[in-house]
Amino acid sequence: MTSGPLALFAMSLAVACVWRPVYAAQEFELRVVSSPADAVSGGAVLVQFDSPSRSNWTVHLDNRDITASFHLSKRSGKLLALLKGLKIGKSTLETRVNGRTKSEIQIFNHPLAGPMFSDQHQQPFICQTEANGLGPALDEDCSAKTLVQYYYKSTEPPLKSDRDRFIASYDSIFSPTPTTLAPGFKPYDPSGPLPRDVAQTVTSDGQTVDYIVRKEIGVINRAVYEIQFIHASGHPLPTPWTSPTPGWNGKVVYTFGPGCGPGYHQGVLPEFGSTTDFNYEPILAQGYALVTSSLNVLANNCNDKISAETASMVKEHFIKQYGEPMYTIGLGGSGGAVSVYLIAQNYPGILDGIIAYLSAPDIVTTVIPVFSDCALLHQALNQSIHSWTEMQKTAISGFATWESCPKEAAWLDPKGCDSSLPKGRVYDRISNPKGTRCTFYDNAINIFGSDSKTGFARRTLDNVGIQYGLVAFLTGKIDAEQFIELNERIGGYDEDGEIVSTRTIADPTALRQAYERGVAVTGRSLANVPIIDWTRYVDDLPGNFHTRDRAFITRSRLITANGNAGNQTILVTPRPSYEDLTVLNIRPMPGVGLQTLVTQMDLWLASIAADHQSTRLAAKIINNKPVNLADGCIAVNGERIVEPATYNGAGRCNQMYPSHGNPRVAAGAPIAGDIMKCALRPVDPSDYSNRLKADQLKRLTAVFPTGVCDYNMQGIGQQTEPTIWH
Repeated sequence: MTSGPLALFAMSLAVACVWRPVYAAQEFELRVVSSPADAVSGGAVLVQFDSPSRSNWTVHLDNRDITASFHLSKRSGKLLALLKGLKIGKSTLETRVNGRTKSEIQIFNHPLAGPMFSDQHQQPFICQTEANGLGPALDEDCSAKTLVQYYYKSTEPPLKSDRDRFIASYDSIFSPTPTTLAPGFKPYDPSGPLPRDVAQTVTSDGQTVDYIVRKEIGVINRAVYEIQFIHASGHPLPTPWTSPTPGWNGKVVYTFGPGCGPGYHQGVLPEFGSTTDFNYEPILAQGYALVTSSLNVLANNCNDKISAETASMVKEHFIKQYGEPMYTIGLGGSGGAVSVYLIAQNYPGILDGIIAYLSAPDIVTTVIPVFSDCALLHQALNQSIHSWTEMQKTAISGFATWESCPKEAAWLDPKGCDSSLPKGRVYDRISNPKGTRCTFYDNAINIFGSDSKTGFARRTLDNVGIQYGLVAFLTGKIDAEQFIELNERIGGYDEDGEIVSTRTIADPTALRQAYERGVAVTGRSLANVPIIDWTRYVDDLPGNFHTRDRAFITRSRLITANGNAGNQTILVTPRPSYEDLTVLNIRPMPGVGLQTLVTQMDLWLASIAADHQSTRLAAKIINNKPVNLADGCIAVNGERIVEPATYNGAGRCNQMYPSHGNPRVAAGAPIAGDIMKCALRPVDPSDYSNRLKADQLKRLTAVFPTGVCDYNMQGIGQQTEPTIWH
């Protein structure tokens, strides 16, 4: 990725729609509308030109006069041109007045199959076009003919058997059935007569239209993308030159799917964001265009750089086809929340506002340590000569319950590949040492780099100096012998994710790359993005690690980076029932839900765009937050409580929904959790309130010969400002 245009682009963020690549001269405004100028793909680019007068101007692409390509847009009042046939690589777009150059833009075009800024394509890569209803792949990049389908909401009540069949097919969020229509929806033939049972819906801009949905499925960046919006019968499709047609309110909700799985495959389109998801269907009904892709589901490929690249290219396609949206809202839960946080931080302009639910700011600092530490704790306790109560186990885990501390170190196993990858291609230390490795780090080798000796990905994983169970020991929940033995036995991981007796040491290059390339959320550039973080309280649900504290991890980082977190709203609501969880939360919660949050984000972004008083975007975001969008919670009885959200402060919300932590917080780390490898200091007897005997202190010093974590110091390799669009 080149640095010039995008470096300037990052400095030009303004108002709600921040997808604004910089142009070279103010007098004759020329800008790339469809994407950043050096992130063009597919051989076409949408360009806008605005001249203050009817001067004798011309526009040239690589010295070819393309002035006649510009036409007036009724939507923007500007001249737009969709320039096709771009060569791969750099092209020069310039305006000339009376034959003299007035402005110039360098455009960089990339193949529609990518890559663009994710370095090299992952190999191997398994096509799954047929599983997405597109037929066999046309080439090794998994290309396929674009498919357009229509369906409509029926006024006839769905049969109970249809609903039961639909729920039964929903056996896993990781194996959806993309061709399944939700109960109450029927296929529609746009060339035929309008069915008598077509329902109507009222969109957010007050239009009453037939509830007929157009769904487009195709392949971009080797991902299967999906674009859906209401397309009222008898009306033409929207274009960049026309106003949004009845049914589409001119705004986009880009959805991101959950999980964190190995890549090397195309993936299947998620149900999330379609009318087959009961949570997202009301958003579509309000007139928002819903956009997603198979590589915007971290369960398909846990690589935020590939996800961001795909989102950029799919949004670019949308703009070239249907016009520039007023703004794009990023929406995702669990792994999808990770996606919206990382994309908003590292690739400003793709998402204008984000809604994260069951959130975590990133994988590398908040999820992997939990899984790796918990597996080590489980093994250490299994080998312990001491008796441990459930309360003591819970105390050293930091969770509300010990059962929420995972037993396995997910994402560190090189054999943990998706089932679509043939077993003969998967790594095995003995039989196939050159096979594909499916650890989180190997899947993101384009970010972390490879070790020159092994060829495996470098890792940020580190637990040197961590005093597991420290807080429990200092508060008297475990005794000195338990504390010392726990740290003697804790161990670490070898390159294949197997537990070994020695602790794990992070690779210095991986640490530097992780911070520089934004794998960890730092909060700095997030000040320019309005954020809603919603949690349905599950801390006390055994086996669930989507804990409330993760919202405060992000808030802590925002405050450290920007001095405040006024651009983030934290909400918590009662946990769903077991049935809700097994059927993907299809029942609405009292007072808040995704539809409500999208509406509030819409109001927030509209107010930001209308604010002509503030000069800084960060100030506009804070000053224009809707009154109804404040920190708080909803009680089980439906009462709404508005109060500042704090990690462990006073307040009714914290009484009803107490926050907990994780093994590193239980080891004395701050809630921010942004240190991947801690700085060390010598073991100090005074830290333990003289509760260690001489022989115990000697044993503890032997466990930590290089020292223990000093969380008053910055982490090794830590920096707070990642390089954007890198």
